Amino acid sequence: MSKKVTPYKDSSLNKKKQVEQMFDTISTNYDGLNRVISFGIDVKWRKKVINIISETNPESVLDIATGTGDLAISLAKTGAKEIVGLDLSEGMLSVGRKKIEEEQLTERIKMIQGDSEALPFDDNSFDAISVAFGVRNFENLEKGLSEILRVLKPGGIFVILETSVPTKFPFKQGYQFYSKNLLPLIGKLFSKDKVAYSYLSESAAAFPYGENLNNILHEIGFIEVQHKPQTMGVATIYSASK
Repeated sequence: MSKKVTPYKDSSLNKKKQVEQMFDTISTNYDGLNRVISFGIDVKWRKKVINIISETNPESVLDIATGTGDLAISLAKTGAKEIVGLDLSEGMLSVGRKKIEEEQLTERIKMIQGDSEALPFDDNSFDAISVAFGVRNFENLEKGLSEILRVLKPGGIFVILETSVPTKFPFKQGYQFYSKNLLPLIGKLFSKDKVAYSYLSESAAAFPYGENLNNILHEIGFIEVQHKPQTMGVATIYSASK
């Protein structure tokens, strides 16, 4: 199990509320910062997620921790008739709704504020569910994954894109230097929030990745669990079914 990492030192707020406030604060800079801190490679990772989901020909897709809607918008390429993006942060969702309007996808994509650990959907509601760079922000990982299993249809697919830590030299050492030193510095230069990008690197390092996350998914009840490291292991794509 991962150690708990919280964004701020305010003990009066739980992790969920702190994450919500953090992403509200950085919402207007989030897309640009993502491109910078990942050197644009996150676009390639998202395309792989879309390809995996497209193979199942889903009619309904839920994108949890949808943020500003990058993945939700790309999910339109799967041919799904209904796409729902869910996020804690109204600030991120507001940015996403504007992008969806610009793409003329308001009839297919709905953005709603909600809690991944108490999903406002009936059992067996979606053919596919995705989470990109969001599961490490769950306050209770097992509870969030159990909710995802509940609303996923039998035979449906669940895909996670998440940061991970390279294990081989010299990528491990390079990643550690980048995440501890350069990533927070970039965040300070481009964002109003001086804490957010330190939190993002710390939470990535503390999160159970690879086989550890596979084991948790199995314990929750998912089947056909597998993972594929991306770009020397700095990110990983997981897929599972119900």
